[in-house]
Amino acid sequence: MIIDVHGHMSAPDAYYAWKASLLSHRGAHGGKPPAISDDALAAAYHAPHPSFGDISHLAHLDGAGIDLQMISPRPFQMMHSERPAKLVQWFTEETNNLIHRATELFPGRFKGVAGLPQSPDLTPRDWTAELRRTVTELGFVGAMLNTDPYEGTETPLALGDRYWYPVYEVLCELDVPVLLHAAGCKPPAREPYSLHFIQEETIAVWSLVNSTVLKDFPDLKVIVSHGGGAIPYQVGRFLPSVVRTGVSYLDKLRRLHFDSCLYTQDSLELLMKVVGTDRVLFGSEKPGTGSQIDPETGRWFDDIHLLIDDIAWLGEKERADVLENNARALFQL
Repeated sequence: MIIDVHGHMSAPDAYYAWKASLLSHRGAHGGKPPAISDDALAAAYHAPHPSFGDISHLAHLDGAGIDLQMISPRPFQMMHSERPAKLVQWFTEETNNLIHRATELFPGRFKGVAGLPQSPDLTPRDWTAELRRTVTELGFVGAMLNTDPYEGTETPLALGDRYWYPVYEVLCELDVPVLLHAAGCKPPAREPYSLHFIQEETIAVWSLVNSTVLKDFPDLKVIVSHGGGAIPYQVGRFLPSVVRTGVSYLDKLRRLHFDSCLYTQDSLELLMKVVGTDRVLFGSEKPGTGSQIDPETGRWFDDIHLLIDDIAWLGEKERADVLENNARALFQL
């Protein structure tokens, strides 16, 4: 079995039109969501999409042999920095509702990972009401946390700061993992959102392992998207800290989990060698950024299961751990 811990929702055009309307009237017309039928929602998962190689969400999963996918909001759509805060709340709640409906329309194929209404004008304690709702009422199995709710417009507090502790407390109380994944990015930031993801993940790893968070919350389950940003590949810069602190940086790094959402075999192998196959969970982001055909190989760039198959030194157990067992244990499936 292949369990994909890094997938994002699909939705009909009416959902995105509603978002555009919210941004246009800034809440003056209320937050009533569009009437999306089950047929229309299911069609969004069955319909070929031009942004994803002209095949459907489900066709991507079937082609890659993905049996179960955790789906969360499309991060760059989450508009956390928009004002007033009620726009963020309305949009996040309906997004989670649509994810929940998809899990019911396709039983056994999807499980929900919640978005949080991370407006900087709300407190992290405010965000946790939606975390509780989705887990306790909708059966979600995890949450996605944007490490930069300002979306590039201001400098956020690092994840080691106590500002984030209310979220960690509820994650531990509910006993669900968190997927670290930035969202949008806009001026004055210099980078596009896709690069912003990687930079935020890098800072997130550095912040967590150099803070007391993992000591204060020993049961916190953290998955870092896209292979952990740059840290596993620049780990040599941090290894000398053992001389000063007496604590192995690799041991600290292995308190975290990392997904396999990387599109080259070399990067996947390096990640597994640095953190261990027991800390890597299969994640493809299908359909997403990598859903295009590589002209050199004829494969989809995000056919990560094939890249893992090509790693000759992986044993049967290690391969099964990455593809299934680690996710099954962490999400208590």
